Amino acid sequence: MSVKLSEVLKDADKSASVDSAVSEYEEHFKSAERSELDDKSQHETINNLYYDLVTDFFEYGWGTSFHFAPRVPGESFKASLARHEHYMAHALGLKPGMVVADIGCGVGGPLMEIARFSGAKIVGVNSNAYQLERARKLTDEAQLADLADFIHCDFLSVEAPDESFDAAYSIEASCCAPDKVGIYREIYRLLKPGACFGAYEYCMTNRFDPTNPRHVRIKADIQLGGGLLIIDDYQTVDDALRTVGFDVLETRDLTLQTGPSIPWYQPLAGSGISFASFRSSRIGRSVTHGTLKVLEALRIVPQGSVRVADTLNLCAVAMVEAGRLGIFTPMYFVHARKPA
Repeated sequence: MSVKLSEVLKDADKSASVDSAVSEYEEHFKSAERSELDDKSQHETINNLYYDLVTDFFEYGWGTSFHFAPRVPGESFKASLARHEHYMAHALGLKPGMVVADIGCGVGGPLMEIARFSGAKIVGVNSNAYQLERARKLTDEAQLADLADFIHCDFLSVEAPDESFDAAYSIEASCCAPDKVGIYREIYRLLKPGACFGAYEYCMTNRFDPTNPRHVRIKADIQLGGGLLIIDDYQTVDDALRTVGFDVLETRDLTLQTGPSIPWYQPLAGSGISFASFRSSRIGRSVTHGTLKVLEALRIVPQGSVRVADTLNLCAVAMVEAGRLGIFTPMYFVHARKPA
């Protein structure tokens, strides 16, 4: 494991700056909290600082699809991620000949899967240069360059003309925007009349109690550890869609499964660990933490790598706790249409 992890971290070529970047991220995040989001321009800085730090860790522990998924007994973690991506493509009716925006595409895991599944051309939008570098490399290696393109820009101001896309989706990414009205208004602008938008949103559920100190602490840990300035509730998401003009076709929390199911947070909790999910599990994260301490002391990985792992572990522990309490969902499904 140590060789693999050190190779992943070396690929980032950030050996001199990781420790200072962690401090800069924490300072910007706390500053944004104190300003109560009056300066919404801070979100792009915070997003880039965060994803420069954590992308290699995400890829190492989770793979190239940085999201959760509903899962049933007997289904592998990887298969559940692909099924979740296929569900989005199916809901939006994606097919060959369509041009589709992936808002916040990460390193391109969902983009590649949805392009294969649907045959549509997917345009990944991302403000993070390092993630886009990885996405282009992975897409080329998968021989999917003909079905993929990328735009390097803030997703609140996408460098594309009005009515450029036949559909758009965002998989656990629009939560990085400073407000839902802003991100949904930009997506609305990009869509052709009659086109649809789908999203899996981070939301606090109706069981979240803002007067409960434990709930408030869990939410704050998810935000700091996840690079999120805000986490909205169901009603805020629904209202924002309607405010910008969307017809809301469906919204529902996909964590509320009927029949036998595996909790969405299970890969982080570690119960029923498989070899494939070991790195993302509680025990796997502990092993990674110990390994990093040794590698950092030997200067094989950048100084500050342990601090990055600690930040991610803060988020993981909080998500498991939130999942068990039912106060948070990473997959509030949104399906909306721009009027024709």
